[in-house]
Amino acid sequence: MTGTASSSPGSGTSEPTRVVLADDQELVRAGLRLMIDRAPLLTVVGEAATGHDAVRIAREARADVVLMDIRMPGLDGLAATRRIAADDSLAGVRVLILTTFEVDDYVFEALRSGASGFLGKGARPDVLIDAIRTVARGDALLSPSATRGLIARFLRSHDSEPACPSPLLAPLTDREREVTALVADGMSNAEIARQLTLSPLTVKTHVNHAMTKLGARDRAQLVVLAYRTGLARPPRPRP
Repeated sequence: MTGTASSSPGSGTSEPTRVVLADDQELVRAGLRLMIDRAPLLTVVGEAATGHDAVRIAREARADVVLMDIRMPGLDGLAATRRIAADDSLAGVRVLILTTFEVDDYVFEALRSGASGFLGKGARPDVLIDAIRTVARGDALLSPSATRGLIARFLRSHDSEPACPSPLLAPLTDREREVTALVADGMSNAEIARQLTLSPLTVKTHVNHAMTKLGARDRAQLVVLAYRTGLARPPRPRP
């Protein structure tokens, strides 16, 4: 494999975003490769049928994004995602989970493990391409309805699991807490800006500061931390 990884994939540079496909079904990988390699400034640089191979190839191929299936033999996609997120040499790698069901407890675990978002396997080609570019930029691929439903479902079934200690939030300013809670509610920067009468750039700055202070890799991790610390609350189920 040749080429040099872009230091800022998806940011307008001429370097293509480098993608690794991790799925135990060869036919699925072939279809994904066909779609991705046809898209401008995207290129598939490796394929993996197991989680072990996904981690190894992500490192060897200097991947920007790994499309990760959850259910694979040996090391599954959740464990592989955790290994990638914990490896400082793979700090620039973003994981996009591919799943049959877009709202699933496994998906929350993947987000908490370090994934940047998730996408249903039945997504249209244009949606897939946009998703890869979104996570390559460092943004989270989480729709408002999916975010609320996914995390509410997880927390209802894990009520006994302790949340992170509240002192974790101490470094945040009041405004950063407010913005983070709205991010966790699934709102975009533009929507938050309108609600708080701020500029989108100011909102983005608050989001970035919150991620830095809380050690969140990206927006998806910020959402998870907001719920785990109690800063955000899941919606109550309707009677």
